[in-house]
Amino acid sequence: MSADEILDVVDEHDQVIGRLPRREVYAGGHRHRCVFIRAKDAEGRVFVHRRTATKLVFPSLYDMFVGGVVGAGESYDDAALREAEEELGVSGLPKPDFLFKFLYDDGAGNSWWSAVYEVRCDLPVRPQAEEVAWHTFLTEDELRSRLPEWEWVPDGLAAYERLLGHRSG
Repeated sequence: MSADEILDVVDEHDQVIGRLPRREVYAGGHRHRCVFIRAKDAEGRVFVHRRTATKLVFPSLYDMFVGGVVGAGESYDDAALREAEEELGVSGLPKPDFLFKFLYDDGAGNSWWSAVYEVRCDLPVRPQAEEVAWHTFLTEDELRSRLPEWEWVPDGLAAYERLLGHRSG
């Protein structure tokens, strides 16, 4: 999505209260909607990547989810499939499974409703060069061992912590 793409601005209850171009949403710290998709390969390994240095939010940090913003009028489900296929560079993915939704707020002006999904990707990935600087698939143990070693996107870490709680609950 470009900086001119229109996004829904939402309140603390995830109700649409307006629409603005993406750059204005980010510049003004307006709450919006995002999707996080945990992609696993046929062996159950998690797709992990490093974001490009040109990303508007959290450049050059590692992420264990693919995803992005939800366009104005777009459903979370449609955005999850679109974002997963775009970032992984594939088409024909199954519909991602919705897991849960939470409000991410770092207290410093970054706040978005975050819908978390999971999808199995048996296709060879060709990650989007504008989004992904490096990628691999890691086992759950390998991923956990990298948590203290690499600098991760904070919203992805928040989603991961909630995912662990979701799975144990």
